[in-house]
Amino acid sequence: MAYEVAAPKYVRLAQTLQGRIEDGTYPPGSRVPSENQLVQSFGMSRPTVVRALELLKRDGWLESRQGYGTIVRGRPEVIERKDQRGREALERDESVTPGRLIEVGQVSVPSRVASYLGVPKRTKVLVRRLLVEEDGEPVELSSSYFPAGLAEGTDLAGSAPLAEGLRAHLEARKKVRFDHVTERVSARMPSDEEADLLALPKGEPVLSVLVVACDVSGQALQVTDVLLPADRQELEDTYRLG
Repeated sequence: MAYEVAAPKYVRLAQTLQGRIEDGTYPPGSRVPSENQLVQSFGMSRPTVVRALELLKRDGWLESRQGYGTIVRGRPEVIERKDQRGREALERDESVTPGRLIEVGQVSVPSRVASYLGVPKRTKVLVRRLLVEEDGEPVELSSSYFPAGLAEGTDLAGSAPLAEGLRAHLEARKKVRFDHVTERVSARMPSDEEADLLALPKGEPVLSVLVVACDVSGQALQVTDVLLPADRQELEDTYRLG
């Protein structure tokens, strides 16, 4: 799979360490090598090693335990949720979704999306922005970002709605495989454009569900920012207590 811009060093190191977790080199419950050992083993700077470890902790592969160091957790547990915005964003058929595509084209990658795609800030990426409606009222603004190289040879850059999900289209055209999704929910104030598109009154916040869809190596194939009017949402999750 070719990308126009190589992933930063810390992302590549994180992918290497993740691979060692998956192949059993670093089994669950074991300690990963110290920062000094990783610096020496990979010939990378301490800040690069620290960022790689933080990335793996953020995604649930590692955890810090006082007095023990950094411990391997293994593959993050996937929790079945009743409200899976990520799956919906990946599998939505645009051709039958009420609403309209409002933007398709190359844009400078938003800063927080850049870190997940593993590309430098200001890199050009492809965006597909879909405004979803119910009964003629806007209920969701979904912006999906793709590395430019990944979009080559697909219909993602076309202005016509896709008659299949983004995931199915990429898997068929690029022979990649989506493995897992991480969702991060936060509240923020919308931009003026976002407020206008969602028909929000001034001062009304939105919920942002950042959907990061990755292959088995942890490389992000797609990042989707789903914006929802905060006063119209109810999030529910069910899980076991260990």
